[in-house]
Formats: sequence, structure tokens, C-alpha cells
Amino acid sequence: MARALLCALAGAALGAAAARAAYTALTRTRRPEPHEKAEPSRWTRTNHRGEPVTMLEGPAFVAGVGAATALVPGLPDRVRLAALLVGAGSGALGAYDDLYGATSSKGFKGHLSALARGEVTSGAVKILGIGATGLAAAALVSRGPLDTAVNGAAIAGSANLANLFDLRPGRAIKVGLLAGGPLLALSVLRDDPVTAVLTAVPLGAAAALLPEDLGERAMLGDAGANTLGALLGLAAVTRLGRPGRLALLGTVAALTAASEKISFTRVIAGNRVLNKVDMLGRRPVA
Repeated sequence: MARALLCALAGAALGAAAARAAYTALTRTRRPEPHEKAEPSRWTRTNHRGEPVTMLEGPAFVAGVGAATALVPGLPDRVRLAALLVGAGSGALGAYDDLYGATSSKGFKGHLSALARGEVTSGAVKILGIGATGLAAAALVSRGPLDTAVNGAAIAGSANLANLFDLRPGRAIKVGLLAGGPLLALSVLRDDPVTAVLTAVPLGAAAALLPEDLGERAMLGDAGANTLGALLGLAAVTRLGRPGRLALLGTVAALTAASEKISFTRVIAGNRVLNKVDMLGRRPVA
């Protein structure tokens, strides 16, 4: 237990420090002179209030968890490679959708329907790419083709599901912390340093960037949310047995299917407890 706890603390600290350093570096820009006009950034988007926010929080998260994963002790080579692969792959594909995504097709079903018509959307590229990345990472930590398929689907599905919550300030990070917290505690109690590190790194990085998200100065975007979900999915499949991994995959699939029919934002707003957690640390809704 002591070893897993120390590894978890090291992973969280490295993840937090690296993510903050990356965010500071990415958002440090020269202020325009009084006679100059500020150039809009391609990473700037309008949030739900109609206010501009930067999506550089996402690349900062990806860079932070990548650096921390490369440096943190306690990971076997194949597991470290799997985490680096799924983190970089999900981040790059998410960033591609952030920058070049169109709104003509929405949701998992919308992008796949467009693909069936011969229209290749940025969302379809991201879905297929993250699926392939998830399978490649799963192959490094799985035993046999069946486990690889289940684990790869769980990783890719978790990446997509996390992104579905990135619609309000801090929501995706809160969901990640609530989902990853019990997994981190279980890995420490079971003295599992590998899962402890895999979980602690993205949670530490996410927690370090949460104030920017809640303050409505920045957002994870697809790059950050997909990476957060994928890394937590990878951590889960390394800890859970086959029944647990099947349950995880079923839950992810059910929630993803539900998102095509119902609004998570509306459900959260209509539940007193969920709404209280969702609004914690946020500005009041106008």
C-alpha cells in the first residue's frame, strides 16, 4: 500500500506541475500595443454565455500528462508506451476536431451516418482514429484478442464519453475526478502502483487546470476531454477483471447511446444533487 501511495502522489504531483507549466507556456503571448489590434486566436471559442474562452487548456493537459507519464516511476515499459500512445493519439485527434470540426453532423450517430453517405467529417476521423489508438494501446496491456477488443472499446468509449460532458465549465473534469477517484483509492488499497500512477497522472493534471475551467477562462475542448477519458479508461482496464471491464464497456455504451436522445445538461439541471455538484465553484447561471 505504501508503494502505491507514493507512486500515486508522485504521479499526481508531476501531472499537476507539468500541466500548469504547459498552460502557462501556451497562453503566454505578447500584449498588443495601444495602437495595435489584437489578433483573434484560432484556439479561441465562444462559450455557453457568449464569452470568448481559450481551448489551449486542452493541449496543455495533453502535453502535461505526456511529460508526466514519460518521467514518472513505477510503470512497466509496455504500460508506459500504451499511456503515451493513447494520450498523444486522443489529444492530436481531438485537437484536429477542435480546429477543423464542422457542426453539420453531431454526435456519434451523426458522424457515422455521414460516413455511411460517403461524407468524411472531422468527427468521423476522430472516432475512427481514437478507436484505432485505443485498440493499439489495449494490445500492449491485454492478453489475447478478446481482451484487446474489450479493452480497446472501453478506452475509446471512455474518451468519447468524457467529451460529451465538456459542455459547461469544469463539468468534464469533475466527472473525471468522480470516476477516477474510486479507481485511484482502490489501486492504493490493493497496493497496485501501476494503476495508481495511470490514474493519478491525469487526475493531478485535471485538478491543476480546474480553476481555469471553472473561472471560464479556458476549456478542455476535444483535445483535453478525449485524452482525460482515454487515460482513465486505460487505467480502469489495467485494474478491473473481465466482468468489471465488460460492465465498464456496457455503462459507457449505454450513456453514449442515451446522449443521442437526451440532454445531459438538462438532466443535471433537473436534479438537485447533480446540479449542486455541477455548479460548485462556477459563476451563477444568468
